[in-house]
Amino acid sequence: MKKYSGGVPLVAVERSGFDESWHHGSVVVLSADGDVLASAGDPIGPIFPRSSNKPFQAIGMVRNGLRVSTRDLALVAASHSAEDMHLDGVRTLLASAGLTESDLRCPPVDEQHGPIHMNCSGKHTGMLLTCVANGWSIHDYYAPSHPLQQRILATIEECASESVAAVGVDGCGAPVAAFSLTGLATGFLRTATHEVADAIRAYPEMMSGTGRDDALLMRAVPGLYCKGGAEGVWAAAVPGVGAVALKIDDGARRACGPVMVSALKRLGITADLPLTPVLGRGAPVGTLRALW
Repeated sequence: MKKYSGGVPLVAVERSGFDESWHHGSVVVLSADGDVLASAGDPIGPIFPRSSNKPFQAIGMVRNGLRVSTRDLALVAASHSAEDMHLDGVRTLLASAGLTESDLRCPPVDEQHGPIHMNCSGKHTGMLLTCVANGWSIHDYYAPSHPLQQRILATIEECASESVAAVGVDGCGAPVAAFSLTGLATGFLRTATHEVADAIRAYPEMMSGTGRDDALLMRAVPGLYCKGGAEGVWAAAVPGVGAVALKIDDGARRACGPVMVSALKRLGITADLPLTPVLGRGAPVGTLRALW
């Protein structure tokens, strides 16, 4: 199996006019036709896209009988902030299928916050509802061998137009599939007009949270749909324009914004995103600068 070979310097951290740190990673930009317009690092080695897989997982659920409102579909694809709108949405969806929070198999956040507060509880709820719709077992819905996960895996491969290189256990306990950044960008481009993408665009805060990067980017760029993932992954697409997928090797979220903004410029898209400030005595003294 080919392995991800690691990236190149993509972001410099500047303090008081002096570059003190660098973030390495990989990025790929696709045209509306799916051709590679630009890339850096290793865009073909497999990575775990983590939660950037969620739109594809949600599409797999829809294909297998999940029927929910547009707003709730955004929640199924979410990495949410456990705001009231997210928790109320999960509880309502569970109740609609005769389920309760005890049926969720994602882990608790801590002793005071149960599985429903976990950022993937919307996805797990969608998985449970899909199992109920098909008469599948619900106690092991997260197992890679479960019929639901097998069908979701097939959907991911179709979206990415490549075979999954490995299957691991995501932070929430559900399977996570490994494939390339090019496959991730291809999947976003191919699904940019799917009802799941429409739901994410319509309810970006439901899919992420108030003030979160995903919501800010979608509010800034009309028509764009995107989904971030843990360990420095982010993907986005605009129908008829193109797609972007990136991976920051050290997993630092702060480096994703500058790279995404730079990559979108190569598609003729201007996005104004707030960047993580470099502080000195509590005041900004530097910034993060894209090198690509």
